[in-house]
Amino acid sequence: MRVSGLLGWSQQWRPLSPRPAQRPSSETPPYDVAAFLRPQRAAALPGVGPATARSLSRYGIYSVGDIADTPLVTLQRLLGTAAGRQAHDRSHGRDDRLVVPQAVPRSASAEHRFDVDELNPDQHRQAVLGLVDELGARMRSENSVCCAITLAVRYADRTHTHTTRTRTLTEPTAHTSALTKTGLALLASLGLQRARVRAISVRVERLQPAETATHQLTLDPTDERIRDLEAVIDRARARYGYRAARPASTHGRAN
Repeated sequence: MRVSGLLGWSQQWRPLSPRPAQRPSSETPPYDVAAFLRPQRAAALPGVGPATARSLSRYGIYSVGDIADTPLVTLQRLLGTAAGRQAHDRSHGRDDRLVVPQAVPRSASAEHRFDVDELNPDQHRQAVLGLVDELGARMRSENSVCCAITLAVRYADRTHTHTTRTRTLTEPTAHTSALTKTGLALLASLGLQRARVRAISVRVERLQPAETATHQLTLDPTDERIRDLEAVIDRARARYGYRAARPASTHGRAN
């Protein structure tokens, strides 16, 4: 059994656990895998995202061990037949997917939470600009591109928790200018106006190696200049850190 596929499936550039933990080797017996997984938080389990983890917590299920101890029929009633079966199997260290060494993550996300419920559309826009810039830089540093973008907005009004929009790109890209255009279009499509927004998140999806993507050539010299400038900014960030160079349009965004 190859355990590396089980734990390496998470597609965030974030650690699975808030504290360092040693991963079991590919030869670890299944019962040792389950013991390793038990103390991990529920959201660390592949396939259990933040929303699912919040739903499970309402029933006292906070860790992978809690999921493992919950009867399969109960999990299926809470999560659905397929998702319940998947969570049940993975909490016991069972995952029959093939392991692909050095595989590109399938998606990546970033979120901005406002200090107070934000009414100002300009602040909503700045948050989106900062998020797509961050994700674009991360993808380029990993030599990957995305095929789609999802924008999610979480509101202060608990009767209408969140809204999500997804759009497929005209071509796979990691360039901030293209991501920005799509991200702002998704934001405009929500028609937030004076909505009280608590958080905004952006997820880039269907990631693939950059070398497999094609780019439609353009006669516009501006596009080439933007890409050249982007490469210079990336080199500065690689040397001095991400905050060494940021778009002026994001400077008003709270950190």
